[in-house]
Amino acid sequence: MTTSTARPAGTGPILAIDLGRYKSVACADDPATRAAAFRTLDTGRADFDRLFRAHPGARVVVEAGTNAGWAADLAAAHGLAVTVANTSGEAWRFTHLKRKTDRDDARRLAELEALGQLPTVALPDPATRQRRALIAHRQALVGRRTAAQNRIRALFAGQGLPSPRGHRAWTATGLAGLDLQAKPLADCGPAELWRGMLHLALADYRSLLALIAAAEAALDRLAAADPATQLLGTAPGVGPRTAEAVAAHLHDPRRFASGKQVSAYAGLVPRQYQSGESDRRGRITRRGPAVLRKLLVECAWAMLRYNAWARAAYGRLTRGGATRKKPAIVALARRLLVRLWAMLRDGTPWRADPAPAVP
Repeated sequence: MTTSTARPAGTGPILAIDLGRYKSVACADDPATRAAAFRTLDTGRADFDRLFRAHPGARVVVEAGTNAGWAADLAAAHGLAVTVANTSGEAWRFTHLKRKTDRDDARRLAELEALGQLPTVALPDPATRQRRALIAHRQALVGRRTAAQNRIRALFAGQGLPSPRGHRAWTATGLAGLDLQAKPLADCGPAELWRGMLHLALADYRSLLALIAAAEAALDRLAAADPATQLLGTAPGVGPRTAEAVAAHLHDPRRFASGKQVSAYAGLVPRQYQSGESDRRGRITRRGPAVLRKLLVECAWAMLRYNAWARAAYGRLTRGGATRKKPAIVALARRLLVRLWAMLRDGTPWRADPAPAVP
């Protein structure tokens, strides 16, 4: 989702919904009379369908989140105009309020929509949302795979044995060697329970490999049918996982007006602290899709081996590789994202010549 600016105030009734995991609160607001009616309903299609039928012609406002996609799709199917509100900004922090309820949240959504001051996000089509979810799911499986490897290493370390090291330890041959130390837990005596735990950990690891392979096979099929992913794959060092994540999250590149907006969307711009004559920059904001940011940083490290542009940019950022290596990689990831966005916007493959400096 991409943050957009507030829109001019509209007219007509507003139906603002504070979405909860199990229960939601709807506020039917009439901007002309300032009258508001509240209703608590189950967070599900059946109750929402009845709600939308009861408010024909209303402008629907929902919060960005897990339930926003299907709720917005259902409202649109009823012919209602839908706005998805960005509630992650500073204006939505209620630290100093004496009261914060779901009704207050729903009413505030309605009031800001009536004034045209509601920060919004662009909601992609259902297929793109599903693809993003699969990318995030695959990334979660990779995290579980790493955790399984660490558990196996810990079992060996706990027995004073050499822990598996290097990528070869996790190949079929390496796993076969680890199997020699494992036994079914039911066959283990009290002094060798670690072998049973190793047997369970190896089974878990192999199941994760199968799950990751299935997810990547599905993603590969989507990538093969997506020209945007194929275009981004022309960049040396940009692998299929990074290319598909950038293509899915940027989606329509023309909704971004500048490279700064793209960088802010991915949370790769520094925080700013300004007061009076003081104006300083902090760490990156880390807002936006975390999976996109993580893959871009990993890709930036890999590109140092395969991409002359990345090596040159990294050398300038680190003053020859002597200092600030991690901040330089984050800066390189930001510049990479901007270049990839420009490729999508213009429909052009990667160019070997250096790009202009990114502001």
